Amino acid sequence: MAPIQQEAEIQFAQRLASNDKPMRTKAIKKLRKYISVRSHKINGGFTGDELLKLWKGLFYCLWMQDKPLLQEELSNQISGLMHIFQNDQSMFLFLETFLQTIKREWTGIDRLHMDKFFQLVRFVFRNTFEMMKRKEWETSVVTRFLELLTAQVLHSTSGAPCGLQFHILDIYMTELAAVGSAELTAAQNLTFIDPFCKTASKTKDRILLKAICGSIFSVIVDQAPFAIEDLLKEVNATGGRSEESDSGQASEEEEEEKKEPPKGKKDDEMCHLESDSESEIPDDGGIGPVLQFDYSALADRLFGLASRSNSPSHNRLRLYKVIKTLRDLSDGVFPQDEYPEEVSTDEDDDEMFGSRKRMKRGRALEEEESSPAKKCKGAAPEVTVLESLACQK
Repeated sequence: MAPIQQEAEIQFAQRLASNDKPMRTKAIKKLRKYISVRSHKINGGFTGDELLKLWKGLFYCLWMQDKPLLQEELSNQISGLMHIFQNDQSMFLFLETFLQTIKREWTGIDRLHMDKFFQLVRFVFRNTFEMMKRKEWETSVVTRFLELLTAQVLHSTSGAPCGLQFHILDIYMTELAAVGSAELTAAQNLTFIDPFCKTASKTKDRILLKAICGSIFSVIVDQAPFAIEDLLKEVNATGGRSEESDSGQASEEEEEEKKEPPKGKKDDEMCHLESDSESEIPDDGGIGPVLQFDYSALADRLFGLASRSNSPSHNRLRLYKVIKTLRDLSDGVFPQDEYPEEVSTDEDDDEMFGSRKRMKRGRALEEEESSPAKKCKGAAPEVTVLESLACQK
């Protein structure tokens, strides 16, 4: 029986990697049914070797696909295969063999094909978070995912290429927030980033440490104002509903004000005012959903890891800066208020405050260059007397 099953995996791989697009499309449809039937077995139905063969076919199926919209659709179909498996063991084996395949093939992907595989990695992680959401973020499922992430991506023996590590770091917070920001608590979010905290405290790879600080901790700090604002909106919305239930209904005067516009205002003016007050409110720069964090708890966790004797001194010093920022956030002090650009010239600080410094410096330079006094002071030595007098006027 085993040889027949193995032959089936090889046949699927060959058809998925075919030059003929109709054959690839048909192979994808048949693969969905095949996975559903095989994964109903008690032991999961698939071995790691069998899924590796399937993933090789799926990898080249995407490689052969042209046109961005079709690539996106195919990436969505491939990553969505995870939901067809009937048990947790099969789903995590599917994810594990995907990571093994993408690690093996990563260095052979040229720049013309890289974007489609960036997208595939993003969609696989998105569907993984969707799978955990359907299981109501069960602790055992989350723990198994984090262990797999550590072993296949973050651990020094994982063999993950730097480019793949950095891409996963870039998309991790965004995809987790897109799927779970409305449900996940601060404690759960801390659990989801704990592997990065552990890696940052003990890795000897300084580039990986810098990437974790820039893509995980810096994102938490940058999104803190929006996270706090979202939390306040929730509290106010809840309070508003309770007040309405207590008071019953608004007063007659308020109702009349809502119904009748003030005298002297034209209809078009009122429409303009309504659009200004509602549709033109800034949307936080399109930042999207953000995750809530207990900054004090995160600082304590990082301090506990960084202060261990086996933590490299370079890691400890860098994480202490992150911890200081998180403690300030827990006290209500935001980095832009506490750390002006003149405080430090240490390039390590750029991970936490570099973007704000550049924005401030850019605005300052624009204001100076646009001022007449600056133009006169910066005039060339050969400027004439008439030109200098014109500047003074």
